[in-house]
Amino acid sequence: MSRIELITRINAPAEVCFDLSRSAELHMISTEHTNETIVNGRRKGLFEKNDRVTWRAKHFGFYQQLEMEITAMDFPIRFEDRMINGIFKSILHQHSFSLTGGTTTMQDIFIYEVPYGILGKMFDRFVLHRYMKTLLLKRNECIKSYAESGKWKSLLA
Repeated sequence: MSRIELITRINAPAEVCFDLSRSAELHMISTEHTNETIVNGRRKGLFEKNDRVTWRAKHFGFYQQLEMEITAMDFPIRFEDRMINGIFKSILHQHSFSLTGGTTTMQDIFIYEVPYGILGKMFDRFVLHRYMKTLLLKRNECIKSYAESGKWKSLLA
């Protein structure tokens, strides 16, 4: 299993950061470079506990589908999503939020397991882990940008 942990500090309320993190529209904005779209499930608004969504995106030159489910939610402190179907053996993405002195600390813990035995592990070590971390960093920068600039109002109004 591979694990990516990220901390992002955002000068905005935890509630805004929490909701941006579960916004269908912001997710697609943050992944435009992969042509990510929703092919099944909630296409607008905020994902809720037990929601399932199937994403289609282009990675490494191939379109892939990934079905995820929101399996836990405690507004505005934490939520998690898990892979139901997709190319990985498993994915668990935990999102947590805490507010201190007007700054929200957003923590991502992204745990995944790759298929294909030793070849999959080598691909993960030399390519995939860095790629996944970059995707998550880009997404977090998008959340931060929307939260701090006030653009969040156009998505969460």
